[in-house]
Amino acid sequence: MARTIHAACPHDCPDTCALLVTVDDAGHAVQVRGDPDHPTTAGSLCTKVAHYTERVYAPDRLLHPMKRIGKKGAGQFVRISWDEALDTVAARFSAICADDPRAIVPYSYAGTMGYVQGGSMDRRLFHRMGASFLERTICSTAGTAGYAATIGASVGMDMEEFANARLILIWGANPVVSSIHQWRILQQAKRRGARLVCIDPLRTETAQQCHQHLAPLPGTDGALALAMMQVLIAENLIDRDYIEKNTLGFEALAQRAAEWPPERAAAETGLAAADILALARDYGSIRPAAIRINYGLQRCAGGGNAVRAIACLPALIGAWREPAGGILLSSSGNFPVDGKALERPDLYPGTLPRRSINMSTIGDALLDATDPPLRAICVYNSNPLAIAPDGSKVRQGFSREDLFCVVLEQFQTDTADYADILLPATTQFEHVDVHRSYGHLYMLANQPAIAPLGEAKPNSEIFRLLAQRMGFTDACLGDSDSTIAAQAFNTDDKRSAALPSLATQGWARVNVPKPFAPFARGNFLTPSGKCEFYSAQLERQGHDPLPCYVPPHESTRGPLAQRFPLAMISPPARHFLNSSFANLSRFLEDEGRPRLLIHPEDARQRGITNEQKLRVFNDRGTFHAWAEVTERIRRGVVAAPSLWWRKLSGDGENANAVTSQALTDLGSGPTFYDCLVEVMACRPACNTVG
Repeated sequence: MARTIHAACPHDCPDTCALLVTVDDAGHAVQVRGDPDHPTTAGSLCTKVAHYTERVYAPDRLLHPMKRIGKKGAGQFVRISWDEALDTVAARFSAICADDPRAIVPYSYAGTMGYVQGGSMDRRLFHRMGASFLERTICSTAGTAGYAATIGASVGMDMEEFANARLILIWGANPVVSSIHQWRILQQAKRRGARLVCIDPLRTETAQQCHQHLAPLPGTDGALALAMMQVLIAENLIDRDYIEKNTLGFEALAQRAAEWPPERAAAETGLAAADILALARDYGSIRPAAIRINYGLQRCAGGGNAVRAIACLPALIGAWREPAGGILLSSSGNFPVDGKALERPDLYPGTLPRRSINMSTIGDALLDATDPPLRAICVYNSNPLAIAPDGSKVRQGFSREDLFCVVLEQFQTDTADYADILLPATTQFEHVDVHRSYGHLYMLANQPAIAPLGEAKPNSEIFRLLAQRMGFTDACLGDSDSTIAAQAFNTDDKRSAALPSLATQGWARVNVPKPFAPFARGNFLTPSGKCEFYSAQLERQGHDPLPCYVPPHESTRGPLAQRFPLAMISPPARHFLNSSFANLSRFLEDEGRPRLLIHPEDARQRGITNEQKLRVFNDRGTFHAWAEVTERIRRGVVAAPSLWWRKLSGDGENANAVTSQALTDLGSGPTFYDCLVEVMACRPACNTVG
């Protein structure tokens, strides 16, 4: 008889869907659907996860351990046994550890968002070894730092409460593509009369369905937010009572905002001053007012301060007083995750100085790190050859013959091609895990629906076995997956009260009030307990204590623009999820080929016609794409929907051939959308960098 298993979507998406997996008598997963009882999933799934069985049973799944037999990057391997694979890795790691374990670095991110397979046994092993720490910055650290400096933690509105807002600013977010369940909720609000405004350099699928679209130049969102503050304060559209009781540093903020009238912000953002003025007036007069921001807008030089400035707006107008008012960047701070129990940082050898490697500058680290140089890297839940900036340096680093590279994967990705040892990992249907969300307020459990295919093993099991082979006897390195799952949430925290229902229904709402208005009476999670317009903590770190505007590293108004006049952004392609799903035939067919959206006037000036093959380049590199000439993108900006695997793109490159390793103002995050390029029609001899 067929049975149904409770599962959770593991991918890097704020919706974190509750899944129901149907398994037939033969033990095969035959269907996956959204749990109709889960309040945000509500029975629906995105197109990608609705076809998840195609990923699990894909003919090119990695099912056996392999070792490299060809040149690095050639992707030539021969099958070996698990014993040989584990013995080889353990011996190499042990030899390096005998000299200096900091010469080893793990490299992982959100290939799975689960704590068992993505943030527990792996961390324990590398801590026990004394390996270099990885600063996991590739996505959200700039915005997280700016938001935390203002609000105190990643806590904001309840996603479900957006249905009751009357004005919604969708700022740097494209939920039609990246958060379809929130889009359903936003549509509910729209049907009830809410006004939706999308702020994005690209007229996205979301922007096309909003009442208004404002298209600032990339990296200028902070200037827009400061100008909104100037109007709100100058026209007394603020809640003085809320400000007096629940904020810190208003007078200083008012002086800073006074420097940014709409006319100045218009010159910086490329927007009309009248549109900035009208937006601020709407925000100051329509209640409840909600803001949904996402991480795209913080992938530029001033990304941390941009999020910080936007996060100040709800407190200025007292929007937090109502559950349907405020702002949401991430809900992850609502979950009582026990990071110390999961990761066991106490295992790190106390006599060994700690060394950190920023994953956003892995290209430079592999080529230039000293004291000690990197001699080994272990990659799992990530695909740096596709997703890391300044791709030519990343490739050079991974091409080093003296770098021992271990990759845990489900498919032979761009990065897997550079592995010395390639180990087959299980998918979500084949292992235990537990999840929080960064979009909603529900914890989720994932039960294995099927037995592992071939010889695939869970990440957790691979790291357990390596710990044994390396002679580590710490009891926590032998914890089972079920034990780790039980350690994920702090059961002494009152927010964990609903944990028992995880086992029965697969999900449980974190124990916070409903309706959820976290800062209706202040009680922010900052050191002062107030919304900190002025942050003494940032001041002590050498940063401006007030929100400030930091222009892009590569400004369209700077000297570099004489050679590379177009600002390039690389937002998510609709049919991929970062580099996940980007190898499956269904989604490759849907996405077609690499595209570059370019405004008709920019195309005309360069003699570019629609569907023409283009060369996109700067001093860092070049890649090819096909022109989509459209007014969806503003003049002076181009967009390359991403991320394509390099080896499937047609020319062995993707948009990260031209992005830089420069970092953000706060959080040391990447600056993917702070990138100037030039574009030209592709001619026969167009494969060299201009």
